[in-house]
Amino acid sequence: VFFIGIGGLKEDGELRHDGRAPDYDDWITQRPDGGYGLNGDLLVWNPLLQQSFELSSMGIRVNPEVLMKQLDLCKVPERKNFVWHKMLLDGTLPQTIGGGIGQSRTCQFMLRCAHIGEVQHGWYNPKEVEILKKSKINLLGLGEFESDPAATSQ
Repeated sequence: VFFIGIGGLKEDGELRHDGRAPDYDDWITQRPDGGYGLNGDLLVWNPLLQQSFELSSMGIRVNPEVLMKQLDLCKVPERKNFVWHKMLLDGTLPQTIGGGIGQSRTCQFMLRCAHIGEVQHGWYNPKEVEILKKSKINLLGLGEFESDPAATSQ
């Protein structure tokens, strides 16, 4: 299934279908068909997890105007002070189109892995790592840190 406009206002007026980031895809701009959102997700059924599974997220990325509106809608206006956000807002970075099939998500799906960390290295909350270990889910590199050493851009 290809779902267009995920993340924005639902028909009942409530905000967002999921916890979609306000600083990535444009999910508020009206489309010619009357719907909202210039993004889409490719979803498949995952028999291991017994739920829908996102293989790809793609679309028109936020521009400065949309970024500010979506940050305000999600009540996180302080993010405009992060490095990437400042660079987009001041015109240093261009607006982009992104997406494609996620290699790690495809591997996770095809290999029937329960967690993305089984096919890609990353940082994971130590509490989550312990829960996964108890379920015999082995993460690559374990990703066991007290905090994310790469999270320095603020």
